[in-house]
Amino acid sequence: MVSERKKEEVRRLEEELKKYPVIGLLDMFKLPARQLQEIREKLRGKAKIKMMKKSVIKRAMENVSKKGIKELEKMIQNQPALLFSETNPFELARIIESSKSSAAAKEGDIAPKDIVVKAGKTSLKAGPVIGELQRIKIPVGVEGENIMIKEDTVVVREGGVIDKNVADVLMKLGIEPIEISLNLLAMWEDGVIYPKQLLFIPLEKYENDVKLAHQHAFNLSIEIGFVTKDNVSFLLRKAYRGAVNLSREAGIITRETVGEMLSKAYTTMMTIREKISPNGNGEGGNDDQTNEEEG
Repeated sequence: MVSERKKEEVRRLEEELKKYPVIGLLDMFKLPARQLQEIREKLRGKAKIKMMKKSVIKRAMENVSKKGIKELEKMIQNQPALLFSETNPFELARIIESSKSSAAAKEGDIAPKDIVVKAGKTSLKAGPVIGELQRIKIPVGVEGENIMIKEDTVVVREGGVIDKNVADVLMKLGIEPIEISLNLLAMWEDGVIYPKQLLFIPLEKYENDVKLAHQHAFNLSIEIGFVTKDNVSFLLRKAYRGAVNLSREAGIITRETVGEMLSKAYTTMMTIREKISPNGNGEGGNDDQTNEEEG
């Protein structure tokens, strides 16, 4: 039997779900209280976060008739919470992305990306810690009193589990590889669900994709001769150049080609004249000599 308290929680959540045009689904698993508070501050005035039990969230979503909201219910994970807002989902995602912070790794954490220990001199003094570094296959040496890491070393690949030995060494080296942020799974707006993979695409990529699409469309319109306001001047210039070249090849005199054609004709004439008259006077040299003798 459902308690009156739980019924009241469901009712209040239903009101929130009906009220807000943008609803986000979060997973609060392993999110430290300090980071949660910092994120709440950054979202102040733009969104609010409400942590509820899975059963309450599911029941409330089942009772709300908003299109597609039940698809959001299927994505609930671990320790769920809901985000309510009137702000664009992608703007909210950028705020959440900017609120990331780093933390030391603990045994059992999953590497968010390749964890690399960089080559160079460390602040660690030579001693037993050398063995700890070698145990996780980091090549080391000693420079003065300090330990020197000989080359960049990947100690855990992206998606790998961090064991105790690696976590201890990373802490001693001051490396904080764990990214702490609000785990936004998806957002709902106007019947459309935007998954995490789409929400966190960098804004620059959208801009570049739009520019590339425009360039491809422009090139295609030029190739097929489809006239638009963006390409009409280019097509007119292309048509003009084509017409001039055609008239030139066909020997058709126009105001654009007349100068070039006269120049070409003059050059041809002079070339022929040189060939038939080496002296350049239009008459052969032997005839000139004969005329002088007769005189």
